[in-house]
Amino acid sequence: MRIATFNVNGVTSRLPNLLAWLEETRPDVACLQELKTESFPAREIERAGYGAVWHGQKSWNGVAILARGAEPIETMRGLPGDPADTQSRYIEAAVKGVLVGCLYAPNGNPVGGPKYAFKLAWYARFVEHAAWLLATGQPIVLAGDYNIIPTDADVYAPERWRDDALFQPELKALYAGLTEAGWTDALRSLYPDAPVYTFWKYWRNAFERDAGLRIDHLLLSPAAAERLTDGGVDREHRGREHASDHGPVWIELADRKVRRPARRARS
Repeated sequence: MRIATFNVNGVTSRLPNLLAWLEETRPDVACLQELKTESFPAREIERAGYGAVWHGQKSWNGVAILARGAEPIETMRGLPGDPADTQSRYIEAAVKGVLVGCLYAPNGNPVGGPKYAFKLAWYARFVEHAAWLLATGQPIVLAGDYNIIPTDADVYAPERWRDDALFQPELKALYAGLTEAGWTDALRSLYPDAPVYTFWKYWRNAFERDAGLRIDHLLLSPAAAERLTDGGVDREHRGREHASDHGPVWIELADRKVRRPARRARS
């Protein structure tokens, strides 16, 4: 079972890129972020062979879960804990025996402002919900754009990001707390010592120089982590014309518990 996460950076304007990626890589589940629309292209996605649930928002945010040859069973829309939060940043669905949460966390810049305060409050709710999910013991994948760079190893030239909201100590500690609680960072578990990036800015030839960072993550519950066999980043799709500034990230889950082999140096 291949589960992927992809910040499409505008599903309407980059629909041809999305459809090409779906056709070429055929993920069983695809979590999409930053739809930037209320009008989800459901007909085109259905023609591509995918059922979908989505939580859209005009011009901003937006998340969706696609399932190849199936209809995702939606279990939650919006992160619980704050009825006043109307931003479309979380959706959850059951797909083929796995519970999948798709998230698009707030960016939070500038540090110290109201957007950063909202990011911290949003994450407090996310951590609480993640703990509740973990206690169920079910195979669960929390996939999306976390807008957190977990460690210095996850960014090119970390000294340039010290003042950014993606790289603040309390957020890095929060992410580490999730893994200490029992969630497995899928890519880092597969590539413990390698630089693995998922986002490259459009300017200064960042992609060509591989000056990237890792902010798109898949966290796995123990029942999902024991089935993890492979994973990586579809870098080639980031290099295409009119591409998103994120590369699609994917993992493979076996049908049952497996013993994973040693990993290669890079994804």
